[in-house]
Amino acid sequence: MVESLHPGVSAQNARVCLFDFDGTISLIRSGWMDVMVPMMVEILLDLATGESEAALRAVVEDFIWRLTGKQTMYQMIAFADEIAKRGGAPSDPLAYKKMYLDRLHARIRHRLEELRRHEVSPGKYLVPGARAWIETLHERGLHLYLASGTDQPYMREEAALLDVARYFEGRVYGALDDYRSFSKKILIERLIAASEFEGAEFLGFGDGYVEIENIKEVGGVAVGVATAEPECRTVDEWKRQRLAGVGADFIIPNFLCRDQLLAALFPNDQ
Repeated sequence: MVESLHPGVSAQNARVCLFDFDGTISLIRSGWMDVMVPMMVEILLDLATGESEAALRAVVEDFIWRLTGKQTMYQMIAFADEIAKRGGAPSDPLAYKKMYLDRLHARIRHRLEELRRHEVSPGKYLVPGARAWIETLHERGLHLYLASGTDQPYMREEAALLDVARYFEGRVYGALDDYRSFSKKILIERLIAASEFEGAEFLGFGDGYVEIENIKEVGGVAVGVATAEPECRTVDEWKRQRLAGVGADFIIPNFLCRDQLLAALFPNDQ
């Protein structure tokens, strides 16, 4: 089901579409917050500030969510700041990033291996209906971009394993070692500055705060993918509230509502 939050809004004039990767298309890293949040709470608890585990979890979840969609490094910088605020001596944010990625990779290693060995269909780790929807927009002639806060080498391999990279024709971007040199916002600004597209010609899909905000800032149309992972059959109300709060025009639980989504985004086709 497609929920329209701003009646009358459509993407009829869209020429370019920006997709977030993790949680929007890919489920390979599903459960990543269940790795990042406990790691950070564990370290903050060791500071013995007297704060409860629940209070620290609320602090951590707030900034993790706010920075979801940006490079992972920004979440680690925010985490280091929280340690410093409590009188601790934080390590380099890169060290926390490595700790997190080591734990995450331990959790998802089997998913990557079964994809590499072709033991499962890529569809097992795709948000339902994602491939058909990407193909639909590709056939419409939209210029498709895939961008992620996950490190570029990892997300490019994962996009290839899921057999979706080909639809983006090389326009696949992830986080770089120099985290300041690339972001979804920078990508959008570059495309506009190059006179390739106007802001109102952008359509975006994402499950995080950042990509929705970036698309709305330039006057584009944003679809919030508020899917309840890992089944991805219903809307996650927590995600929905936050995506709506940052300006999403539409909310969907997955891409199985293809016909309804087409009608909502491209009403002149009907």
